[in-house]
Amino acid sequence: MSRIIGLCLLSLVLLNSCFVSKKVVYVNDMVADSVHLIKEMPVLHVQKSDRLSILVNSKNPELVVPFNAVAGSYAVADNGEIKNTNSSSATGQSYLVDQQGQITFPLLGNLQIEGLSLEEVKNLIQDQLIEKKIVSDPIVKVEILNVKISVMGAVRSETVLNVPDGRITILEAITKAGGLMANAAADKVTVIREENGKRTRIINNITSQKLFESPTYYLRQNDIVYVEPRSAETTPKEERSWRILGTVLGSITLVLSVISIVK
Repeated sequence: MSRIIGLCLLSLVLLNSCFVSKKVVYVNDMVADSVHLIKEMPVLHVQKSDRLSILVNSKNPELVVPFNAVAGSYAVADNGEIKNTNSSSATGQSYLVDQQGQITFPLLGNLQIEGLSLEEVKNLIQDQLIEKKIVSDPIVKVEILNVKISVMGAVRSETVLNVPDGRITILEAITKAGGLMANAAADKVTVIREENGKRTRIINNITSQKLFESPTYYLRQNDIVYVEPRSAETTPKEERSWRILGTVLGSITLVLSVISIVK
């Protein structure tokens, strides 16, 4: 009788272990109070299908009208000066980088910008405007509007993140996706990255401080973060079945224990 009770208790322990979540500690090998140099965030480079906001300013506002979307209108004063009749300021126009890596910019035509940094795109447009004597003192501002990161796999909420300022780390992306599931393999967090017409797969261990040295610690536009599961996820039906089995075994163990005590 005692052997049967022991087997039932062992079965209960094994069943319960299936439902115990393993706690994941990020960068758990990082020594407390230690100093680590912060890796500089990589510069974003323009990719195909990026959408850019480009704003051109000048001391002479009438010269930059073709390049900007202006809220309001301009009026010509008696002395010939052109003034904005609305207090709203101009905003940058939106440009989609085509599959040839180009945008079509007013008066400048097609500009090849794929692979350039935002600073290089800014300098290219400024130099072209000056060289072609369109605007003598252009001030150009360039931003990427559609920085998106996909997070999928063993996270609580698979999602596509919009990153307006273009700055996000792999840990922030996982946090925004609700964190890791109980069966997530924290040492196998993959980032799939498109670069120079190729896709690369980089595996990260987010429990190690080596994560900070990873080229994918700072994410870029169109990155895919995939958290690998340690095992196939249990369906709700399977989980109910296991819990019912555990309840039955628990009841049997209790009955046998009572019988054993009475005897």
